[in-house]
Amino acid sequence: MYKYFPHTQKDIEEMLARIGVEKVEDLFSDVPNVAIHKNMDIPSSLSEIELRKHVNDLANKNESFICFRGGGSYDVYTPSVIPAILSRQEFLTSYTPYQPEISQGTLQYIFEFQSMICELTGMDVSNASVYDGATATAEAIFMAVNQTKRKKILISETVNPNTLEVVKTYMKYRNYEIEMIKSKDFALDNEDLLNKLDSNVACVVTSYPNYYGIIEDYSFVNSVKENKSLFILNSDLSILPILKSPKELGADIVCGDGQTLGIPLSFGGPYVGYMACVEKYLRKLPGRIVGMTNDLEGKRGYVLTLQAREQHIRREKANSNICSNQSLMALHTVLYTSLMGKAGLKEVAKRAYNHAHYLKEKMLETKKFTNITDKPFFKEFVLHGEIDLVKLNQKLAENGVLGGIILDGNNYLLCATEMRTKEEIDQFKQIVEEL
Repeated sequence: MYKYFPHTQKDIEEMLARIGVEKVEDLFSDVPNVAIHKNMDIPSSLSEIELRKHVNDLANKNESFICFRGGGSYDVYTPSVIPAILSRQEFLTSYTPYQPEISQGTLQYIFEFQSMICELTGMDVSNASVYDGATATAEAIFMAVNQTKRKKILISETVNPNTLEVVKTYMKYRNYEIEMIKSKDFALDNEDLLNKLDSNVACVVTSYPNYYGIIEDYSFVNSVKENKSLFILNSDLSILPILKSPKELGADIVCGDGQTLGIPLSFGGPYVGYMACVEKYLRKLPGRIVGMTNDLEGKRGYVLTLQAREQHIRREKANSNICSNQSLMALHTVLYTSLMGKAGLKEVAKRAYNHAHYLKEKMLETKKFTNITDKPFFKEFVLHGEIDLVKLNQKLAENGVLGGIILDGNNYLLCATEMRTKEEIDQFKQIVEEL
């Protein structure tokens, strides 16, 4: 088991004894057995030719599916020029741009990323990206607690479950109190929110759209402001070219994942998180911020600015100790938005909207599903299944189609992005009707 490790058996035994466990396997006790490969047949060594063939053989086992599944990661269009640019070595090997005189290219595209985020969200300032949408949401909550000096967080049940798990983990080690806002008809229950709003609440967190694809009613925002709490909105950036911006909805902090801006699924990552806020909270915003300035000759230049907020001060005084960012994936989104332009971004959003609504219409025509809410949605929606959804997903997979997410109560979460076509949706309908 340990033949690829440089440690001797004695080294391993000493380390295990120091941390108080008997064997290496004990370190993975929290990992479900189903996720552990116990009998991995790893060859001792391969030549380069053999290794290339082996890797290609493994890659050829992957299957390509027509994707009707969302839930936080989406099958989106990636212009072919983007991978070509990203693969250039000056981007792949770039690191912390602490020396602006030799990092102007990196600093410039990070500045452009910040500008793009502000343009889409309507917010005043953005950071230079963070790891992903879930951790961005947790960091936004830390920011709100630091600003309000309160430690109670109200977060909607309609936020993506994966994001909720990350947030709960982050809040646990800081001993912050989390109270869930109940949902009603797959949307945040405004009445429950208002009943739970008190002087201990640092922030209210919800999504735009929510996990079920619904555009919620954000009329509660005035009550949140009057309570001197902050409103945090986890938003899908791809919807913003055609819907109200988070700033217009009254958000104080906006966060989320930028994956929908042309980043392929890539087996779950890497993606890019973003954070933006109103100017009032600029100095509470974690992560790097790139600013534009002029040098001694009056030429435009870019630098990391306001760094004393975190990595250059004592840990216990910092709101967050993020001192890195997803700059390569941030560049990916900058390239995407630049290539698409305002008209292209609107067209992509409209296509996703139209395809999802066409898909819902066709699913209802099969009589195998019933509608359970008439709330507005963007590219995802929930229907109640009158059939065995596990069997449906199995049959879809046999036909090269990745079906939706099965929810409690035999409800079905479906998604159609700009990538889907009328023919693919009609094929989906035909498979459903044959079940």
